[in-house]
Amino acid sequence: MDWHFAATAFATAITIIDPIGMMPLTLTTTSRFSQARRGRIIDQAIFVAGIVMLLMGLVGPAVLDYLGITLPALTIAGGILLFLIAIDMLFARPTGTRSTDEEEREAQSGENPAVFPLAIPMIAGPGTIATVLLLTNLSRSNPVRYAMVFLAYAVALGITWLCMHFAARFMDRIGTTGTHVVTRVLGIILAALAVQFVINGIVQTPLLHH
Repeated sequence: MDWHFAATAFATAITIIDPIGMMPLTLTTTSRFSQARRGRIIDQAIFVAGIVMLLMGLVGPAVLDYLGITLPALTIAGGILLFLIAIDMLFARPTGTRSTDEEEREAQSGENPAVFPLAIPMIAGPGTIATVLLLTNLSRSNPVRYAMVFLAYAVALGITWLCMHFAARFMDRIGTTGTHVVTRVLGIILAALAVQFVINGIVQTPLLHH
């Protein structure tokens, strides 16, 4: 069992999805719905996000091979994208890699926010997709690692589902300040992971092995 890779996969999945950070958005986008309807919306959002991640995990590596994108290039690009997200998390800023102000206003007037913006881009956004592609590429020819990646994101989605379903109760307990504290801690972890991904990508480039 590759415990180091498993820890990296689980830490990356949890920090990039940020279940705690999903709570305020869930309350905002579902406030006009009944409790039963809100529950169905959350279920749909998790299901759609899970399907998107699964498809990217299964098909993404083949697409990258077809495009000629190497693992070091993907590792560096993914690390840079994750670092940008981490900075926004650290400063409690809404990140453009998830949704823009215009998209959020559109979501407020929409009939069902399950697919947009909850599933895409808030849960399965560019950052999440990049990490899925990155981790599945690192798992090539290793079925145990593949299983770890899918399990890590399944657990992260399960935690996100719980946080979204009990968002009102959690927010009453920890408040806005508590949410920001947790998000900043996750941001620090994500920043460290992002830097490590970039370092690994640079080390793996052919230029350093001539």
